[in-house]
Amino acid sequence: MDARPKMIYLPDTMANWPWPRTINPHFEDVKAEVDASIRGFKALSPESRAAFTKCDPEYLRISCDLINAFLFLDEYTDIENGVVTKEIVDIVIDALHNPHKIRPEGECILGEILRQFWVRAIQSASPSSQRHFLETFTASLHGFVAEALDREQGHRRSIDDYMKLRRYTVCLKPCLFIYEMGMDLPDEVFHHPVIMDLAECITDLVLIDNDMISYNKEQAAGNEDHNMISIIMLEVGLDISGAMAWAAHYHAEVQKRFIDGLTKVPSWGPSVDILVKEYLDGIAMWPRANHSWSYEIHRYFATSGPKIQQTRIVPLLPRPDREAV
Repeated sequence: MDARPKMIYLPDTMANWPWPRTINPHFEDVKAEVDASIRGFKALSPESRAAFTKCDPEYLRISCDLINAFLFLDEYTDIENGVVTKEIVDIVIDALHNPHKIRPEGECILGEILRQFWVRAIQSASPSSQRHFLETFTASLHGFVAEALDREQGHRRSIDDYMKLRRYTVCLKPCLFIYEMGMDLPDEVFHHPVIMDLAECITDLVLIDNDMISYNKEQAAGNEDHNMISIIMLEVGLDISGAMAWAAHYHAEVQKRFIDGLTKVPSWGPSVDILVKEYLDGIAMWPRANHSWSYEIHRYFATSGPKIQQTRIVPLLPRPDREAV
């Protein structure tokens, strides 16, 4: 008999986050265009495609294409071993570094998806933002390979070791390119320890929320080893409820670290300081956007997301019988 609880309580981690939910005024127009492009690729199964479609305008379009590309990567690499994942990663890296090269026939469709995204992005993104994107995205791609090897070998990491890897596989730092596209943020600013720590805070907030929200779906699929909640349960010796509370407390600590860190941002002169403020305000919106998005799409809760966001209660899905042959 399954002695686990029937329900999961999801703490409201974003209740006190100062940045509110807002909608881009071009959202509806761009959404229709992006949805059409997704259908054109035929990259997903009918079930996955149904979930996806229930999820300055040019920057918004590039942003949407980027998020969809990351979701496709997640869908493809979540089920593959280390060798196949490495092949996919090599294809994607080649497509990004050779965006005008025709992709080989029969190649994984992710190469063409990322190539088309990057061809569009480099037409309007600043050179510095392109450089920073390629740097952070390449690191994230290698994280996918490490995750696949962990899954293949049945390796479970400690909380600290897991966080180091998850900061790559959550793919948040490449997403911050969205806020940098229209500015020339100098390398010395982007790589400054204070700015890097603030970006890491945002990364941690997003990955904690993502792992809390996705835990139910992942444990039901037997794919919860790369999830903070199951790792907390194993290492700290907590049940699901205790692990959720532990993660929520950690989330609150990271929020405070980010807000305190804003007071430590140095000055690079008036013209650069304006860019830095715009960039930091932008990345601070990401945890709110991710949190809202997670309940509004059908990826994690089907059609029950808005109700679960209000009640915070999720019915625990049955998990596969790992003893069965």
